[in-house]
Amino acid sequence: MNIYERLFSLKGKSALVTGGASGIGRMIASALVEAGADVMIASRKADDCRKVADALNEMAQHTGSGGSATGFGGNVATQDGVHALAEEARSRTDTLHILFNNAGTTWGEPVDTFPYEAWGRVLDVNVTGLFNLTRELLPLLEKAATRQDPSRVVNVGSVMGSSPYGDGAYSYAASKAAVHHLTRILGKELAHRHITFNAFAPGPFPSKMTAFATGSEEKAAVTGKSVPLGRIGNPDDIAAATLYLCGPGGSYVTGCILPIDGGTHVTTGPDLFEEAARL
Repeated sequence: MNIYERLFSLKGKSALVTGGASGIGRMIASALVEAGADVMIASRKADDCRKVADALNEMAQHTGSGGSATGFGGNVATQDGVHALAEEARSRTDTLHILFNNAGTTWGEPVDTFPYEAWGRVLDVNVTGLFNLTRELLPLLEKAATRQDPSRVVNVGSVMGSSPYGDGAYSYAASKAAVHHLTRILGKELAHRHITFNAFAPGPFPSKMTAFATGSEEKAAVTGKSVPLGRIGNPDDIAAATLYLCGPGGSYVTGCILPIDGGTHVTTGPDLFEEAARL
């Protein structure tokens, strides 16, 4: 067995990725399938999920990864939607090794006109839905878990939940901070049930949500200039983190908020004393 198979292979694992039809969710789903997992992809757009699943199955057949994908509709914005999605997952598998809570939404508007309803709408999807879907699927996760090979839950947060970036997306930023803290809480409270909880805190990546800033090469280059490492993220950045936290090599990690942001979370604005020191 080579080091990849020993530390990163996901052959025989079952996974669910919410919001998996585009953006970071699709990057996650692709990495899981390529590593050999059987992946369920769910989002509000069922047709898009099925198309992505078809494309990933073609990729798996071409590479011989042994992974597979199925796509279907699912909505975590309401109590009924969460229950229906959990029921759909239970109808397809009786064990779940990996859950990626990636589904999310945002709202951008200046602080002076930010609408009341935008707060609850974003928190319902990004926090309430995430928590309740996880809670409903705990029996499947626990059934798949062992002490040496825990089940994995990975929540997708954001650099905006780690650093004080508002940029008009106030409820989004607050929701992602809540995701990070909830991840730590569940990582502590459910460790004894052999389930790890970790979170991604991505910086700018190409997606529908960030198309206004990454939707063309020119925009991506401009956005990348504000990132310490000088570029926006790419699918391999997400894939590597996915395989680390979900593969055998990540079995001893829980409660971690993993920044995948090119160093954005450690920026603090201009150097306070640099200019004066040159005088």
